[in-house]
Amino acid sequence: MGVTCVSQVPVAEGKSVQQTVELLTRKLEVLGAEKQGTFCVDCETYHTAASTIGTQGQTGKLMYVMHNSEYPLSCFALFESGPCLIADANFDILMVKLKGFFQNAKANKIETRGTRYQYCDFLVKVGTVTMGPSARGISVEVEYCPCVIANDCWSLLMEFMQSFMGSHAPSLPSVFGTKHDSIYSPSDTMVQYMELFNKIRKQQQVPVAGMR
Repeated sequence: MGVTCVSQVPVAEGKSVQQTVELLTRKLEVLGAEKQGTFCVDCETYHTAASTIGTQGQTGKLMYVMHNSEYPLSCFALFESGPCLIADANFDILMVKLKGFFQNAKANKIETRGTRYQYCDFLVKVGTVTMGPSARGISVEVEYCPCVIANDCWSLLMEFMQSFMGSHAPSLPSVFGTKHDSIYSPSDTMVQYMELFNKIRKQQQVPVAGMR
């Protein structure tokens, strides 16, 4: 994989989530991007079991168990302050066995689904972020495939994102600041999705326009 930037695009004024997604994908297609299937990233929240906090005097922690269709054999487990564990797909079964320590906050499951586009050396994924039946926002993931050092290609990424996102192109992701000249990895992408999902959760307690 290359260097990836994950960001949120606000819903266009007077439009629904789905209509805004269609506007974005239409811009990509006008540029010459071609559809390359679909994608899905999901996230389930686990919180420290109350019994564990009570007996050991620990503060409650949240852990996020995530999946990405780009890595169908892997499962990612992240804490907000790090680290990120990459395990095989059976990790979900292990979490059931660890219910005495971590409990699933089922109402907090969030995911983004949409279409993958290929444009020259860029892979773009535009998705609708949902919690339950409600559309909560729009995610855009842009990957520059030939490069694995974020500092070497950020300017190129930004220029491309501005070509179809305009003023909504994101600033430098926080995860890039810790990478410097080290190699970008899939866990860096999942950290960005975790931050995006948490931002969307906090933005609103009620669904936005554009139910799926």
